Order: sequence, then C-alpha cells, then structure tokens
Amino acid sequence: MSDNYRSREERRRAMNDNKPEGKSQGKPKKKKKGGLFRKIVAAVLLIGIIGLIAGVGTFFAMISDAPKVDDSVLKNSFSSKVYANDGKTVVKEIGAQKRTYVQYDEIPQVVKNAFIATEDVRFYKHHGVDFYRIGGALMANFKNGFGAEGGSTITQQVVKNSFLSPKKTVKRKVQEMWLAYQLERKYSKQQILEMYLNKIYFASGEVYGIERAAEKFYGVKSVKDLTLDEAAMLAGLPKAPTTYNPVTNPENATKRRNTVLNLMAKNGFITQAEADKAKQVDVQAHLAKQTESTSKYDVFIDQVIEEVKKKTDADPFSAGLEIYTTLDTNAQDYVDDVMNNKVVNFPNDKFQAGLVVVDNETGGIQAIGGGRNRVSGGLNFATNMRRQPGSTIKPILDYGPAIENLKWSTGQPLKDEEYHYSNGTPIRNFGRNYKGWVSAREALGRSLNIPALKAFQATGADKAKEFATGLGLKLDEEDGEAYSESYSIGGFRTGVTPLQMAGAYSAFANEGMYNAPHTVTKVKFPDGTEIDLTPKPKRAMQDYTAFMMTDMMKSVVNESYGTARAVRTPGLEIAGKTGTSNFSAADKQRYNIPDAGEKDVWFNGFTPNYTISVWTGYETPKDGYILSPNETGMAKNIFKHVITHISEGKPKGSFKQPDSVVERSVEKPTGKDLKRPSGSTPSSLITKEYFVRGTAPTKVSQTFVKKEKEEKKEDKKENKKEKKDNKDVKPKITASYSGGAISVNWSASNAASDTTFTVTMSSPNGSEQLASGAGAGGKTISNPAPGATYSFTVTTNTGESASSSVKVPDSSDQATEDDSTKPEDDGTTDDNQNEDNSNTDQNNGSDQGDDSSTQPDDNQNNNNGSNNGSNNGSNNGGNNSGNTDNNNNDSGNANDGNSGNNSNNGGTTTPPADNGGSDSGSQTPQTPATPSTPATPATPQQEPTTEN
Repeated sequence: MSDNYRSREERRRAMNDNKPEGKSQGKPKKKKKGGLFRKIVAAVLLIGIIGLIAGVGTFFAMISDAPKVDDSVLKNSFSSKVYANDGKTVVKEIGAQKRTYVQYDEIPQVVKNAFIATEDVRFYKHHGVDFYRIGGALMANFKNGFGAEGGSTITQQVVKNSFLSPKKTVKRKVQEMWLAYQLERKYSKQQILEMYLNKIYFASGEVYGIERAAEKFYGVKSVKDLTLDEAAMLAGLPKAPTTYNPVTNPENATKRRNTVLNLMAKNGFITQAEADKAKQVDVQAHLAKQTESTSKYDVFIDQVIEEVKKKTDADPFSAGLEIYTTLDTNAQDYVDDVMNNKVVNFPNDKFQAGLVVVDNETGGIQAIGGGRNRVSGGLNFATNMRRQPGSTIKPILDYGPAIENLKWSTGQPLKDEEYHYSNGTPIRNFGRNYKGWVSAREALGRSLNIPALKAFQATGADKAKEFATGLGLKLDEEDGEAYSESYSIGGFRTGVTPLQMAGAYSAFANEGMYNAPHTVTKVKFPDGTEIDLTPKPKRAMQDYTAFMMTDMMKSVVNESYGTARAVRTPGLEIAGKTGTSNFSAADKQRYNIPDAGEKDVWFNGFTPNYTISVWTGYETPKDGYILSPNETGMAKNIFKHVITHISEGKPKGSFKQPDSVVERSVEKPTGKDLKRPSGSTPSSLITKEYFVRGTAPTKVSQTFVKKEKEEKKEDKKENKKEKKDNKDVKPKITASYSGGAISVNWSASNAASDTTFTVTMSSPNGSEQLASGAGAGGKTISNPAPGATYSFTVTTNTGESASSSVKVPDSSDQATEDDSTKPEDDGTTDDNQNEDNSNTDQNNGSDQGDDSSTQPDDNQNNNNGSNNGSNNGSNNGGNNSGNTDNNNNDSGNANDGNSGNNSNNGGTTTPPADNGGSDSGSQTPQTPATPSTPATPATPQQEPTTEN
C-alpha cells in the first residue's frame, strides 16, 4: 500500500524514521551554498533602490526652489547698502561703479592659466562639478568639521556669487551643484571664465574685476600688459584680499604669489625655471603709487567688506546686500578729525597713528582711525598693521593669568631686583634701576619689567598663552615665531594690531566676557534671507580677575607713580596701560637712531562703556623715530580727546566690585608675604588691596611691634646712661652787687649738651623764677631794694642744685643812684628780658644790637621763654650792666612777635619793689623802689605770632 505524503519533506522524514537503529545513517546531505549571501545582496539592493528613490526625491525637493539661471544677474551687478548702528541711516552704497568689464579674448593666457591653476585646475575637464575635488573636500570636512574646505569649481563660484546666499548648508550646496550643471549647459567654458574674472573682488576701495585690479595695483592700461609674476600675484588675492595685499602685507603677498607660481609649474602651465625666475622679483617692485584718497567712512567700510566676505562668501559689490553695522557716525566723524590734524597737533606729516573704539558690552566697533593721509587701499594702521605691544601686553600675559590661575591679590609682593630669563639672558627695567619689594599693583603702575617676567613664570607659559588666546590673541600661530618668555614684556617679532588689543582690553571692562570686535551685525540678501553675524560672547576670565586687573590699571592712571596720569578726565573712571617698544641695534645703526628713540608708543584704555586702543609711530624706521615729549605723549593725548568726546551726554557708569572680591588693609610689602597691619604700623605704610574671597591674609604683622619694643628698650638704656652721666654734673651760681645792680651767673661742670637749668630768686617781695633753659647763663637785677638780701638757686634737670645770696648796701647815695636807672614811664619788671637772658645759648649769631641801642623794649611781661631760639641776636651773658638806660626806655613796640631782631645788651631788668612780677604773661603794677616815685601801669603786651 503506497503511502500518501503531502510534501517531499514529509516523505524524507518518514524514510528516515523507518531506518533500523544501529545502522549507519550515512553522510548528511549538504545544504546548498549561497543562500545567505543572496539574501544580503537582495537586502542591499532593496535598500539602495529605496535610498535612490529617497535621494532623488530629496534632490528634487532641494532644487525645486532654486533660482533660475538669469543672464542679467550673471553679467550685471547689484549694489549693496551699508547702514549705521541705528539701522536706518545709509552711510554708503557700494557697487560696480569701479568695474571695467573685459572680454575673454582680451585676457592674456598667462592670467587665465594663473587663475585656473589656483582655483580650478580641472576646469576644462568637468561639467560644472568636480567630483574628484569634492572627494578631497569631504575627507577634509570629515577630519576638521563641515565647511573646513570647499570643493567649489570656478563655475560653482560664479553661481554662488550670483544667485545663492552664502549659508553653508547641504541644501545650498545641492542647489549650487545643480545650477553649476545648468550653467555649463547654457554657457561655454570661455564665457564662464570671463564672468568669473570680471566679478571677483581684489581689494578695498571697490577694486572689482581683473581689469580694475591690474590698473589699481600695477598702473597698466590693460590687463594684457601684466607679467607672469604680476598675474600670479593677482591670482592669489581673491582667497584673502587683505591678508595677501602686496601694498600693505608684502611678506604674506610674496608667499602667496610663490604658491601660485608653484601650482602653475606643477600643472604644466609654466616651467619650473620660469617659476623660479618670477619668484626673484620683489613683490612690490612694480606696484603703482597709490594716490586715490579715501572718502568718508571708507576706513570703516573696508573692514565691513572684509568681514562680509570672510563670514558669508558673498560679494558686497555685486550681491545687492543690506549690511547692518556697528558704525557710530558721531564717533567716526570725530576720529576722522583727529586723524586730519583738527584736534591734536601731530609733529609732522609722516607721524602715524591707528586707533579702534569698541563698545565694551557688545564688542561692536564704533569707529576706526586707519591712519593719517591715507589713500584708498593703503595700509590700515588700526586693523592690518602689526607692531610689538610693549608693556600693554602685561595685563594679558603676566598679571591677568596670575590672578586667574593663582588667585593673586592686587597687592601680591614681587621683588624688583637684578634678574634674568630662564636661558640666562639678563632682563632690565626701562630706568635701569630696582625698586625692591613692590606690590603687583605698583609694579604694573610703574611698568617694571622684572616683576612682570616673574608673574609670567609663576603662572607658566602655557597658562599665560591660554589666557591670551581667550582674549583673541593667537600669538605665535599667526606668524610662526616661537613663543618665549620675551613675550611677557611685549618682545614680539611681529606683534598685534590696535583692533586685537581693543578687543582684549574690553573683556576686562566687561566683567571677563569677551566679544570679538566686529563691524557687522547682520546681512540681508535679495531673496529675504538674513544672517546674524554678531559674535557670541564667551567667558575669557573670572569676574574677580577682570575687576582686580581693572583696578590695578586704574592705578596706572590715578597714582602718583602711574605712567598714564595724563589721561585723567574729570567725571570718567579710566583704567589702562601704556607701552613702548625700541628699535633693534641694527636699525639704530643703519638709520642713525639715538638710544632714547622709540619705535612704537601705545595706550590701551577703557571706561565702563568704551575701550580705545591707540598706536603711534612711523611706518618705517627711515621715516623717523619717537623722541620729543609731544611724540611720546601723543597716544595718551589722542585717547583723552576721543574718550571725552564719545562719553559726552551718556551715562558714565562705574566698575562694580563682584561678590567674589574683598578689600582689606595690609602692610605695604617688605617681604614675600602680605600681612595685616598692627597697631604699631605707621599709617604711611598701610594700604588697601583687593583679594579673591577666602584668600585675604589673617596674620598680623609684627614688624613694627618688634621695632617699637626695640626702640623702647633702647630708650630705656639711653635714659639709664644719661642718668649715670648726669650724676657727675656740678652746678654753680654766683651773685654780686655793683653799680646799683645785682649780677647773677650760673654754670655747671661736666654738663651735657642737653643739661637744663632752672634759676629762682628770693627777695623781700617773695620768690620768682628768673630763667629756665639749656646751657649756662646770667641775669642782671637792676635797682634792688636797699638793705635787702637776695638769694638765688640754680637746679639742673638731673636734680643737682647750688645757691648764692647777696645783701644790698643800705646807702642813701646808692639809693639815689639806683633810682636814676628806673624807666621814666614804667616801674615794672621786664620779665621778657629776664627770659631772653636766661636762654643765651639758644640764640644764633653775635649781638647785632638792632634793638638794644636804638629801640627800648616795651615788653615788660614774662613770656616764659616764648621767644627762646627765635632771636638772631645773642645776650652778652648779663655782663653789659652799663647799658641799662637803653634797655629800659619804653618805645611801646620793640617786641612785636617778629623773630630775629631782639638783642638784649646786658639783659638789664627792673626788679619789683614790693610784690614781684607774674610768670603768666599778664602785667601787674609794681611798688616803686623809693616811696617818692609812684608806680605806673605797664602798656599791655601784644601776643607774638608764628608763621608756619
């Protein structure tokens, strides 16, 4: 009975099941090969078909709204409008008015070959798109990011500049390729190359098209007259017209021209020998003299054009753009006046200046001073000229990085001393002297080089470079030089521009936020597309670094030691830094430049609102050097005028201290550590500095506490020594009567220079002090009371004393003689004369007799030595008793407080008769020596004055 099976597989299984166990099953049947591979291939094909369909659909979707190839657009240009910062004022309309169209047949083959070798070597082999070149560009983009390198052919460049916006998107690239293919179908290669050479931009001043470029740079009447080296130079310009401009950047231009010559030789357009010969020609040898003067705002608009081309690839001269800028017409007009000698007086016509004004908050350039007596397309001293920055680099490479990374304070101690670079080369300050320990603030204010290098070394070269890079300075990357310690004091081989320095300094004023300086905010295309070109702000440093560096730079302006005191402006808070650079020894010798001659003088300064970088100098060493005060001060002078003008009528603002910063009082540096002042620290040595919060010093200085203790200890020793010395002092006093007067003299053996004496007298009228002061001396007592005994005591400041007494004879004859010596109108005691006689050793010079012989002394009051040391005459030791008449005549105004002319001849004094004079300076009527003569009140004394 046959079995019924529904399939071959069931039959195969049944046959296998019926086989007896234990028997060999035989070899298993092999599976057919290729099943899996076929499935993979099928899947790939399917995916490919789907992808192709999707790609084709996407492609057509992308090109569906692509513009059509329009002949009028290809051959004609559309002007672009440039707006000021108000967004409404059109400051200029730039376009094709300076274009000279040239036909293909009029363009020499050497020019065509130069551009083809440089821009599109396979121009005659592709159909608008070069896929080989695109492959290379894709690899570069894969490595460096999308947009790193373009694969555009000459045809694509014509399309891009004529029809499309410059956005680097996939859609725009697809449309560009599609239109390039369409253009190649419609026009010949010769026509496309003609369009290209007549549309490209060559230089500022609206130099547009090959014919115009030939005339501008080489003064030729036709492009046919260009030589090989000239054609190569022009072919190299479109990539970066400003960077490779042979007029302003001959070094870069030479490199670019030689690159073009090498490409021409490589691709067989010329021989290597021809290329080498052309390379020997000086890139500036055949340049025409640039005589076309600039028009209003041209300097600013040149920068606008460069930015638009760099950021959008659009041609402002033909693309019909609306360009919105940061131009402040008021500021630019004033800067133009400065450059034209209407505000400051420049020393001569060759003296140059370049400046840039930047808004701190946005980075927008308000105005540009490109130079004096400029011609269209000439060197822009604000944006293209690179010079050594001198000491203006110190906030960027030295102190800024130290505060940022090491959290230094503004008072960080640094020792200014003999020093050298790490390689052993000596470094010196400008003044060839050293200040010892100084704060970072003072070191910057005085612009000392040695502390700056120490700050650079403390932070490290890499950290310093990183800080500078964050502020827009690429340092060695732009000129290939080796980054070294000499950078710390501005020792660059090439240098920086005012544009770069203005951008870097504005970050200090903007709390550490860096906005790349720019002139264009947005661009609007004819199709309505808008591109925002405003740079995004980025943090370049911490807010504490920005504030503390700003405050240090305020000291450069405000402190007595600051190098920029000349820029002080009432009502404006200004910070900044000066900088100078010198000529090389070779230049000094070659151009006969004196040692004091300077190459560059800078001032970079800012307020809370604006930053201005100013450079001054000469274009070349043969043009001159900076020496006179007018020249050295010109950068600061320009800054002051411009910052004053642009700040008028606007809120001035102030630099605000962030929470991350604290202010503390410290002792001025005397060593490597800052300390708080003690109660003994002199106020002149206490200063206030800023610190990053949490880093302020806590230790109190013991410097002056120790000094005070040492001084007290020394004083104590000195006092003991003085007491010991004074024990040997033996005072002596004598008193004698003669000629109706008592003569008293005192002295001391072994007396020191500072030994003082106090002399007292006892009489029938009581006790009184005759004298007090340093040095030996004497007194004369006139008209003593007959029969009375007078006692005198002298006491030294060491406590030693001596006494003497004398009895006046009781004689009617003597009384009569004595009465005759009394003043006619005053019987009071001349205490002022007593005081004068008691200080004989304090008067300088000899007895000049100015008053004693011609004027009586009317000052009968005791002034307690108030005239000590003031009179220029001297007392003759109380020995001139014979001149009593002259000294006791009352003139009423002999001692009027004037220092220098009271001389007491003999120091004669009228003694009290009954009740003794007062020491207080008041006048008391005296009892006459004889009853027959009544006492007369003294004339009130005028109080002496002292002129300080």
